[in-house]
Amino acid sequence: MSKKYKTVKNFYDRGLWSKKRVHDAVVKSWITKEEYMEITGEEYAEEV
Repeated sequence: MSKKYKTVKNFYDRGLWSKKRVHDAVVKSWITKEEYMEITGEEYAEEV
C-alpha cells in the first residue's frame, strides 16, 4: 500500500476529492494504478 493511499481514499470517500483528483494522485506517484481502481471502482485510464 502506498504511503498516501489512506489519505487519498479518505478524501475521495468523503466527497472532498473527485475522480480527477484521484487520477492526479496516480500521476504524482502518490498511489498506484491498482489503488486507483480500488478507490474509485474504475480502471485507471491515462486520459481523464
